Amino acid sequence: MRAVTIIPTFNELESLPRTLDRLRRAVPHTDVLIVDDNSPDGTGGLAAERAEADSQIHVLHREGKAGLGAAYIAGFRWALDQGYDVLVEMDADGSHRPEELQSLLDALDSADLVIGSRWVPGGSVVNWPSHRKLLSQAGSTYSRVMLGIGVRDITAGYRAFRRETLERVDLSTVESVGYGFQVDMTFRVAQLGLRIVEVPITFVEREFGDSKMSGNIVLEAIGNVTRWGLAARWSKLTRR
Repeated sequence: MRAVTIIPTFNELESLPRTLDRLRRAVPHTDVLIVDDNSPDGTGGLAAERAEADSQIHVLHREGKAGLGAAYIAGFRWALDQGYDVLVEMDADGSHRPEELQSLLDALDSADLVIGSRWVPGGSVVNWPSHRKLLSQAGSTYSRVMLGIGVRDITAGYRAFRRETLERVDLSTVESVGYGFQVDMTFRVAQLGLRIVEVPITFVEREFGDSKMSGNIVLEAIGNVTRWGLAARWSKLTRR
């Protein structure tokens, strides 16, 4: 099956080359799509240079920073148009280890969506303070309970979709722009009755650059999860 790893970028000039090198060594049979939101630090130019030198690397240049969700939706549409069978999400900053990608791809043999999970047995987080681990686990637990989904790491961003899975999701209605996008997509796949599998990964805190997480992104995610969960419960009640 043809697979492509989609990497959104905004000011990842230091991290991107290292991630690309590791990815191309670890899983050389997969292609790469870099979705750059017009990074002012020159990340888009670097990506174009790498694409010119390697026929398996592609770049999608966007006009400006519009959020993680919008970048992935653009990447999904491009990859589906190009006929890829497997679409992978991966961060540019090295937090998702390319050496673990093959385990996600292997798990797709019996799944529609595979999530690289920090919070299942065998998963771990490196270089995070205790309060950040607690916040991430609490966010996943709240989302899992509100949405009625058994996924342990529902906010995880390292994941692999089958083409058919994304074709069944109405991408035109996905409006989440921040990290709530991951919860949104998981919820939609679960509502379709498709099989979601989690495989353990080691998440490593970025070495270069700044995190894109902000208070507004967290509030957006919490608000959306609450709204989706209440809407789902109301829908069940009104159907009885």
